[in-house]
Amino acid sequence: MQHKAPRRTRERILELSLRLFNEFGEPNITTTVIAEEMNISPGNLYYHFRNKDDIVNSIFVQFEGEIGRMLAVPADRRPNIEDVWLYLHLMFELVWRYRFFYRDLSDLLSRNRKLELHFKQILAHKIKVAQQLCEGLRTDQALQATDLEIDALATNMVVVATYWLSYEYVRNPRKYTEQQAMADALARGCYQVLSLIGPYLRGPTHLLFEKLAEEYLKKIN
Repeated sequence: MQHKAPRRTRERILELSLRLFNEFGEPNITTTVIAEEMNISPGNLYYHFRNKDDIVNSIFVQFEGEIGRMLAVPADRRPNIEDVWLYLHLMFELVWRYRFFYRDLSDLLSRNRKLELHFKQILAHKIKVAQQLCEGLRTDQALQATDLEIDALATNMVVVATYWLSYEYVRNPRKYTEQQAMADALARGCYQVLSLIGPYLRGPTHLLFEKLAEEYLKKIN
């Protein structure tokens, strides 16, 4: 039991810190605030984490593990437009769970070298997966684009997805934490990213895209 208690406390600290960072922004939360919310002494918190950056880095390890498992194309077949749609859904859900990384991204990267290096790798991985999804559609003649167009398209998709929550926050900060408002915002983000690929789609895949888009817009309007 003595070995399990520290681990439980550590997990609770990470869970609470993630919630506070998401709700109030990482720059506005100190280790003192976290300790008070946990109802533990600062010394107890420092037993588990050296400082706030240590907490942030530990949360990032969780995030990195989850996104690493998610960023993959089907191994047994070529991807289709529904795979792209599902990929975007899952990515936006993950971004929302760890939204403080994206909302406070510039500030975090400016003072955390580890995050800077690893986040660059995540962005590069996202672009690679987007390229693979587009290339799979092109192989099946469902998408018409050159290699250069696919490279630009994949980058644009990742850029919009990465900064969508920041855009939504600026657009309506008072509703940023409202569950339904943000569910709609994430749905709009998913549609906005996918709309980038729409002009390149051909044949039945383009028709399916239009059908999916129409159903999606009904949900968010």
